[in-house]
Amino acid sequence: MKISLNPNAKDGATRDALVAEGGFGKYYTDHMVVCDWSESDGWSEPELKAYGPISLDPATAVFHYGQEIFEGLKAYRQPNGDIALFRPTANAKRFANSAARLALPEMSEQLFIETIETLVKTDAAWVPSKVGESLYLRPFMFATEVGLGVRPSNKATYMLIATPAGAYFDPNKAVSVWISTEYVRAAIGGTGEAKCGGNYAASLVAQKAAAKEGCDQVVWIDAKERKWVEEMGGMNLYFVKGKGADATVITPKLTGTLLPGITRDSILSVARDLGYKTEEVMLSIDDWRDGVTSGEITEIFACGTAAVVSPVGQAKSVMGTWKTGDGEPGAITMQIRNHLLGIQHGTIVDTHNWVVKVC
Repeated sequence: MKISLNPNAKDGATRDALVAEGGFGKYYTDHMVVCDWSESDGWSEPELKAYGPISLDPATAVFHYGQEIFEGLKAYRQPNGDIALFRPTANAKRFANSAARLALPEMSEQLFIETIETLVKTDAAWVPSKVGESLYLRPFMFATEVGLGVRPSNKATYMLIATPAGAYFDPNKAVSVWISTEYVRAAIGGTGEAKCGGNYAASLVAQKAAAKEGCDQVVWIDAKERKWVEEMGGMNLYFVKGKGADATVITPKLTGTLLPGITRDSILSVARDLGYKTEEVMLSIDDWRDGVTSGEITEIFACGTAAVVSPVGQAKSVMGTWKTGDGEPGAITMQIRNHLLGIQHGTIVDTHNWVVKVC
């Protein structure tokens, strides 16, 4: 990899102050990675260079046809000061799957991870030390052929940027959700399984509707029967049935329209490690309403790379308002969150070989 260090990198005091301020996506590290692809030559040698603006022709394909994908993963500070990634190969595989669905070039797992590790090593001082904080890494790829013909681009650019990240949501406060019956996120055969910008752009009008109803997030139901629970915003959902050691942790099954979340998959394993039964099911809106009303569903939470685990305390919809338990974060929800964070930060033994040391 070509390496051109940023001559204007922030001094230590400035950098540390920005990291300490926290937030999500407010500040970016000193460097980024760029790698170009063409149909004729394949992938070029990636370059690590100073973080900064890029220049594109107004007729660049991505602006007109939305050929774009991205990923999200994190680097965590360990107790001894080392820095580790969490399940980067899973992100590499999903990035390749998203690329295939959007007719973009697939990047090899080796090249993807090389770019991640190089940026993390170079900007290691930007990785926070507090539990629950991390360096969020955003790899993305977009079509760069210049022209207005509707066809797969014969050129693409891969980029990688990073931002120190605090809590996305307050983990000690349960969010409220609006169940959207007007809009849908994805349909069978669509791009629901891919992590592409278009999925998120299409969700924003429903998010505005949720905010109008006084809710923090929107929940999607399926496009065909309009009754099966799918995702919350850009996150996967979990429901806890029962209490204590006999509880069952369930999540909507992957049907081709849901994003196969890496945190979602990790939680299935973590819940089993903690002794809970797990199920991947088809869960309807009626099941949700009746479950919280009867007390069978005792906790609900969402999960994703950015937020890790976010408790859900209340759901609103045109069919009514349903409160989960006492509306506060549940014990099992927080136990799962803390256990997963413990693995990521190296304070709990990683029996799954998910944590990959970088430096």
